[in-house]
Amino acid sequence: MKKYQLLFLLLFPIMAFSQDFSEKRIADKVAEIEKQVIEWRHHFHQFPELSNREINTSKKIEELLKGMGLEVKRGMAKTGVVAVLDSGKPGPTIGLRADIDGLPVKERAPLSYASKEKGIYIGEEVPVMHACGHDTHIAMLLGAAKILTGIKKELTGKIVFVFQPAEEGAPPGEEGGARLMIKEGLFDEYGIDVFFGQHIDSGLDVGTTTYKVGGSLAAADKFEIFVDGKQTHGSRPWGGVDPIVISAQIIMGLQTIISRQTELTKEAAVITVGKIESGVRNNIIPESAYMVGTIRTLDTDMQDLIHEKIKKTAELIAEAGGAKARVIITKGVPVTHNDIALTRKMIPSLYNGAGEENVRVVAARTGAEDFSFYAQVVPSLFWFTGGKALDDDTPYPHHTPDFQIDDSGLKTGVKTMLHLTLDYMSSPQTKMD
Repeated sequence: MKKYQLLFLLLFPIMAFSQDFSEKRIADKVAEIEKQVIEWRHHFHQFPELSNREINTSKKIEELLKGMGLEVKRGMAKTGVVAVLDSGKPGPTIGLRADIDGLPVKERAPLSYASKEKGIYIGEEVPVMHACGHDTHIAMLLGAAKILTGIKKELTGKIVFVFQPAEEGAPPGEEGGARLMIKEGLFDEYGIDVFFGQHIDSGLDVGTTTYKVGGSLAAADKFEIFVDGKQTHGSRPWGGVDPIVISAQIIMGLQTIISRQTELTKEAAVITVGKIESGVRNNIIPESAYMVGTIRTLDTDMQDLIHEKIKKTAELIAEAGGAKARVIITKGVPVTHNDIALTRKMIPSLYNGAGEENVRVVAARTGAEDFSFYAQVVPSLFWFTGGKALDDDTPYPHHTPDFQIDDSGLKTGVKTMLHLTLDYMSSPQTKMD
């Protein structure tokens, strides 16, 4: 007997169902709807919408869910969609989540269903693309919902399908995403006991699944630095204080926080300046400069220390050059934490979804996910599903114009979601501490 089969028997000694929820039965059901899941994915890929603007996306999701006979609510967190499958029998309430927003990226991939959509971002018209795979998340969750509604009589408890907007972040000045879903009563209204979520990975082979126990993805915070110098003629830099030169020194100083002042053997950390603005023309040294960036941490103590050092580094470098620097740090998404007991309990389900040989434990990533907010409320598990074609030696990363996902990877995501749901539902210990 394989070790994971023995572990499964130890973890799930009593099955609540007399029905057959074997790997073969689930695989057969996924095979029956795979074509439809891919068609759904192509539709959502072709017609992406930006965060908090997913109006047509949510309408389509609502239409499909109602067609499955589910109770549906649209409009939570502006454009979110929540559907409930109630078996009518006692049992746990399991949350399954997919994010639904696209990004302001112009698609270059040569696909018949490539996006030509545009949207408004910070007052400007921009191209829109599902450059992070959220279209696949929608399709996979719809596929799981269709199969689960088809076997409703065999289930216990409830399943809450959460199609969440604005995972990439709400527009400036707006609330959105998982935090707003919670604020508007997701847990109060639906009583979710446990949450499962997944993310497609363009760099991971199709058919492969990865996970990590504990801290899995980084906290993501935003920093802004305002540098005030003294304007002067470009030919006489000694007549003023150059905020551009000082900003360059600050940027390099920020990197030494990571390379020389952070204990990287403990956890990874990243400081990235993503945007800098200053000046109006070639022969004027401007009065001020502005930069904005992201901080990624996997440890709360390191997070606090890095925040402190960013402020001190910027302020002291500016002072040394005769300028002033003001730093604003805004906490964003917390660390995505996979509940230790839940994750260990569900390892056999991950094996069943992809095959034990295709499941790997990986190190934490410095990417971030607002699924982390759900994990702060109830025990949760977040994993990655492979979307890279097996013959693709140079996959394009997420958030880029050439990003692509191989459709053949979707079935693994659907299967894994089903195994996690059914196995947890059938476990005699459905409440996690």
